[in-house]
Amino acid sequence: MESQEPTKILAPNGREMNQGKLITFEGIEGSGKTTQMDRLCGLLENQGCRIQRFREPGGTALGERIRDLLLAPDAEVERLTELLLFQAARRQLVSTRLEPALAEGCVVLLDRFYDATMAYQGYGRGIPLDLIRQMTRVACGKLVPDLTILLDVDPKQGLNRCLLREGREYAGADRIESSGLDFLERVRCGYLELAAQEPDRFVVVRVTENIEKTFLQVVHSLQVRKVLPIDIRKS
Repeated sequence: MESQEPTKILAPNGREMNQGKLITFEGIEGSGKTTQMDRLCGLLENQGCRIQRFREPGGTALGERIRDLLLAPDAEVERLTELLLFQAARRQLVSTRLEPALAEGCVVLLDRFYDATMAYQGYGRGIPLDLIRQMTRVACGKLVPDLTILLDVDPKQGLNRCLLREGREYAGADRIESSGLDFLERVRCGYLELAAQEPDRFVVVRVTENIEKTFLQVVHSLQVRKVLPIDIRKS
């Protein structure tokens, strides 16, 4: 009699129950994703978690090259071409980085994921959302974040913070930043609509000028959702 493989118990996100956790950070330019990810990474490492972190587009050699193409200020990229490039970079990241890290039991922190494509290319550029969903299923399979933290900031405030931080004039912004305030307003509204549609996965954190106060909101969201056992006293 052939031996049978043990039954795999799957979580709602399609992964085995003993696999790692995927936490994604979303938000428009200047929302402070990198700062908050840095802080959360340090906190989790101090508490013994195995952490891997990535960004989109990027995280792989191919993805980083695509990122350079997409963000180049002088690049002329048609909107469907842009969508295809984002999804190509995403597929490479999912198959070669995210899935292996999660299978090893790591906590994966990801700066943007498919929600960004829905917000930017869908709500921002006007590409049909159903088309984006279909392509995302091809790129990601059944992979769904355990928690998505949306850092919400006013677009004008966020863009000013971004440009001042990097010491650039508006004309020196990358191609996405140069799309203008109206575009970022649509993106922000898109993000908030996505969060309203999936309240069990999303947590909306209102960004303040106090970085520590914002971080405490991030940690609180992880504690309340019980995604990870975090003790803020050990930070």
